[in-house]
Amino acid sequence: MADEREDIQTQEELQLEKDRLRALKKIRDLGSEEDSVKGNLSFAKVLGGDILTARMIRSQIWLILLIVACLIVYISNRYSSDQEIQRIDELQKELVDAKYKALASASLLTEKCRQSKVLEMLKENNDTLLSIPDRPPYIIEVEE
Repeated sequence: MADEREDIQTQEELQLEKDRLRALKKIRDLGSEEDSVKGNLSFAKVLGGDILTARMIRSQIWLILLIVACLIVYISNRYSSDQEIQRIDELQKELVDAKYKALASASLLTEKCRQSKVLEMLKENNDTLLSIPDRPPYIIEVEE
């Protein structure tokens, strides 16, 4: 009986060893470096991610990561430049508005400073004795 138990135990161990070897072989077959994308490429394999296990893709992973990093920098740079362009447009609109306000203020000041307007305001207020001169200005000559 002990011999039968040893035989059964040995057979079980042999069976376990065979199963282990079969599993290792399947794992090696699945992870082999010889898989290619060129063979039977399908839309399902691309969506499933099987294309990423190909040797070409795995050997170029650093290049792919560099390209992705450059794309991220490019997109962020584009976003920030768009923000700056919008800010420049807003400031240009404010500048045009300020120029129009300055022009309007300058025209109002010019109108109020005109000699006829000043005399008219002084006559309305009766504040001064200023009037339009009847005689031409007199030039005083000074000897040096």
